[in-house]
Order: sequence, then structure tokens, then C-alpha cells
Amino acid sequence: MAWYAYCIAERNAFPELCRHRRPMPLTGVAGLFGNQTFLFPASDLAVIVSEHTPEDAARMDQNSAKDNARVIAECFKHSTVLPFRFGTTFPDDDTLRRSVRSNQRHFTANVERLRGKAEMHLKVVVDDICSGNAQRDMTVGQQYLTSLRESATRQRERQSKARALSVQMHRMFLPIAEEVTCKRMDSGKMLLDIAHLIDNKTVERYQNKYSSATQELKECRMQLSGPWPPYHFVHRNGPVHNA
Repeated sequence: MAWYAYCIAERNAFPELCRHRRPMPLTGVAGLFGNQTFLFPASDLAVIVSEHTPEDAARMDQNSAKDNARVIAECFKHSTVLPFRFGTTFPDDDTLRRSVRSNQRHFTANVERLRGKAEMHLKVVVDDICSGNAQRDMTVGQQYLTSLRESATRQRERQSKARALSVQMHRMFLPIAEEVTCKRMDSGKMLLDIAHLIDNKTVERYQNKYSSATQELKECRMQLSGPWPPYHFVHRNGPVHNA
């Protein structure tokens, strides 16, 4: 039987697994396409899975991604979780067990590192300080070289502004860890996508800091979501990779 894998969790967070070595139904949580979810025991860990057929693989879409995230969020209410990358499957029980066994030390260390922590997600939109210059009376070659220099200059200035803003955000929110990406939007504005790792006990304090930040940084348009499972803070060679 093939399994679709959502995440790894702590086995002791699910008392029904204490005396069982076989997969147990996870009650109250429907998986992709309404399939029953199961707790698959693996040493001190549990893998949250559902049955997966070739027909299911052909039907995967954006709604499937939302259902995948929903299952992980439900498990996150009960345990530290290490999300698998969307679309991760295992062809049978033995392959799943071997995968967990071969990565047991890494998974356990990640669970310990992320226990009691959550991810907050900030989107910050700000005007791009770098606008293109008007075309001057140049030859085609001169225009090309000038365009390259101006593009490089704009990119450096954009990165500098993004770095300064992310540092300002870090000082405001004081996260345990962070992941920041920056891109230029079609509208000409800059988007900073910021993931902050925080202690679960400080969510309310973080939300209060966000309210203060929106008042202080009038030039920015900000959006907050969370708390989420720590998607951005699972090591790359961990369960976020496909099997």
C-alpha cells in the first residue's frame, strides 16, 4: 500500500500509539481527497499519512496543497511537527520505515530544536527606491552597457534597503531565527517575505509588536499570519525533501 506523507510528529503526543506497532487511524482529521489519515509509528516518532493511489496522484492540485497544510496544522495543535514537502509519497510500509530509520537522529534533533516553537509570517510591501532612468541619446552598444551598470546599481540599492528593513524588523520582533526573501513586484514595489521562529508562549506579545510596527512604519504595508508549523526552519536535508 502506498502512503502519502504529511509530517513527522512526536509519538508520545498520541496516546493511542502507546501499545501499537501498526498504523492507527487519526480520528477527526481527513486527508487529501477525504482519505482517512493514519498515525504510522516509527520508533519514538509518528508519521502522519493517508492511503495514496495512482488516481490520487493524477488529481493533485492547488486544493490538495491546502488540504496538505490543513492536516499539518491540525497535528501541530498536538505535537511538534516536521512537515514533508508537498507531494511526498512512499510506495509501501518498508520504504517508509527505512526512510525514518535512516534519518532517525536528524529527525529527533529537529523535533528537540523546534519543540514549543512556531512560525510567524510577515509580508512587507514598500516602494522601490530604484526607478529606471530615462533613455538618453546613445548608441545601441552604449545603451546596453549603461543598462547593465544601472541594473547592477539598482539591484545593490534594492538589496541594501531590504537588508536594512529586515534588520529593523529583527530588532522590533526579536525572533529566535528568521528566513527573509526579497523580490520586486510587477507593481514596481518591493516585497519582503519574512518568516520568524518564536516561542509558542510569546505569540500574543509578537502580535502586539506587529500592531506597534504597523503604526511606526507608515511607509510599509504589512500583513501577518500565524502561528504556523515551522515550515521554514526544518533543515533542508530533513523531511521537507521528497522520498
